[in-house]
Amino acid sequence: MYRYMLLARKVDEKMWLLNRAGKLPFVVSCQGQEATQIGIAYALDRQKDWLCPYYRDLGMVLLFGQTAKDQMLSAFAKKDDPNSGGRQMPNHFGDHRYRILSGSSPVTTQFLHAVGIAYAGKITGEDHVVLTSCGEGSSNQGDWHEALNFAGVHKLPVIFLVENNLYAISVPLEKQLAGGNVAERGQGYGMPGIRVDGNDVFGVYEVMKEAVERARSGEGPTLIEAVSYRLTPHSSDDDDLAYRTREEVEEAKKRDGLFVLEKYLDDHQLWTLDEKEFLNKELDVEITEAIKFAESAAHPDPTDLSKHVYA
Repeated sequence: MYRYMLLARKVDEKMWLLNRAGKLPFVVSCQGQEATQIGIAYALDRQKDWLCPYYRDLGMVLLFGQTAKDQMLSAFAKKDDPNSGGRQMPNHFGDHRYRILSGSSPVTTQFLHAVGIAYAGKITGEDHVVLTSCGEGSSNQGDWHEALNFAGVHKLPVIFLVENNLYAISVPLEKQLAGGNVAERGQGYGMPGIRVDGNDVFGVYEVMKEAVERARSGEGPTLIEAVSYRLTPHSSDDDDLAYRTREEVEEAKKRDGLFVLEKYLDDHQLWTLDEKEFLNKELDVEITEAIKFAESAAHPDPTDLSKHVYA
């Protein structure tokens, strides 16, 4: 779990540096949400279950099979980017090799798609569970409610994850969500709604494991709200100091799930300092090689610009 959380963090941090150096046009970050993503994805069967992620779910897609090299190919918009062939913005994940459904730029449309995959599996008798996710801001979109209602009526094997990072771009939770709690909405759609500390990877895993077991046994969907914090601006084009203080962000960093797990490993003597340092160096080398590879990789062919685009 720690390895994938750290890999996601390091890839993300490196992308910010590349953006500030003028090499990447855009970054949208997962920092602060890795514990939620890894705890959730670890409870799924990576051989048969489906992901319908949202744009911050870097940790999830890395765990399901994508690599640092895949992320850099996407960030540099190169031809061999597995998500879109270099035709879409970064973090619009999609990979048929790992049953990751291609994401769309309008937020939360993936919730309806996830329900469709779950419904299809129920009809054909396939034993797969579908996980779909979004931020708390987009849980206020109409598609979100339609998806939960349909899944609840048909008792579908789908799990709805809301990664509550407390800000919908610049809008704080209290100004975007009546009641301030997403999980309570589950009751209205005939499913359990569970709120969990998104910085506790083990707590997230436990809640998700139970939800997966419910889904596989035919008991229907679950709504999970994992509460953490977005440690970076909304994107590389955002100035978060316009709507929150630096002191607030620094205080949130003390509860960062990556460091919570690191402290757990230290306190329980589950690794040595040498093992910790080796892992950091190993991932640094992996990411450096991924950047070099992506920078020198081929661009998409302009002659196939209209491929997969329909009038």
